[in-house]
Amino acid sequence: MKKEIKILAIESSCDETAASIIADDGNSLHILSNIIASQIDIHKQYGGVIPEIAAREHCRNIIPVVNSALKEAGLSGSNATQELQAIAVTTGPGLITSLMVGVETARSLSYAWKLPLISVNHIAGHIYANWLNNQSIQFPCLVMTVSGGHNLLVLMTDHLKYKIVGDTKDDAAGEAFDKAAKILGLGYPGGPAIAKAAQIDEQFKVKLPRPMLHSGDFNFSFSGLKTALLYQVQKDKAAKNHTNAYAEEFEQAVTDIITTKTLQAAKKYKTKTIMLAGGVSANKRLRAFLTAKALGQGLPVIIAPLPYTTDNAAMIASAAIFQYHAGQFTPWHKLKANPNLKLK
Repeated sequence: MKKEIKILAIESSCDETAASIIADDGNSLHILSNIIASQIDIHKQYGGVIPEIAAREHCRNIIPVVNSALKEAGLSGSNATQELQAIAVTTGPGLITSLMVGVETARSLSYAWKLPLISVNHIAGHIYANWLNNQSIQFPCLVMTVSGGHNLLVLMTDHLKYKIVGDTKDDAAGEAFDKAAKILGLGYPGGPAIAKAAQIDEQFKVKLPRPMLHSGDFNFSFSGLKTALLYQVQKDKAAKNHTNAYAEEFEQAVTDIITTKTLQAAKKYKTKTIMLAGGVSANKRLRAFLTAKALGQGLPVIIAPLPYTTDNAAMIASAAIFQYHAGQFTPWHKLKANPNLKLK
């Protein structure tokens, strides 16, 4: 009988302080705890994340969040060393001052508890959120990872084997949503604000471009889309009366671009599964549109449950489980935060 593997994971790459414990019984993954201390209300007043404030809040929250995760999983400091097999932490990409809080906490616990450390790429965490509901995923699979900081099309031929086949040339989709929401006066974060406002206006039609839709590659560009929205709003003297129409067209434009590029890449690489990952994968229009179009081509689409699409530590623990079995450990004295860490 295989020994159950339990891993404590820590995530602090941006403005969410998170800790989670996941157990692997050899057949499926079980989330024992998943604690998140959000800073959205703090950064909302600035219209975006302020790195210095985020780091300060991480310092304030990290130990209580880890303790809460241990408690919820039925562990405590006295028996954690006996029940846990490893500690995982996001080492990048992200904000360096935020990453350092999580990394230094993980290093300290690894040294004190004499547990091995697993360095997890934040994007890999988003990808492995799709394994949290224990779905059967066939390789090769194509992963569309889309959030505020990244926009990647990743081909996976097996676990932990990544090949980036598409990237963004400027803004990621999540960043574009934030900027579009600011242009329309809808607030922060932009993705949910745009989605809430988006409605078809039969009396007022808007048409925005779909940049690089037929570029012949699988790369993205959302900066021009955002600029086109800005120019149209500036020309429209009654723009404040047409916010719903602008939001609807912008959301559909992003959805069209992501869906088209993903399906083009899936066809070229003959993938058996498509996965959607990252914070923007919470968008209902994108989830429904991509799923419908892919199923029309006979391709199943796997999307993580909504609670695990945005930044959280359960996704980091999920990736760490597979890295644990692959023997991918980092000595505590060599572990470092890397804000520009690449997926490889």
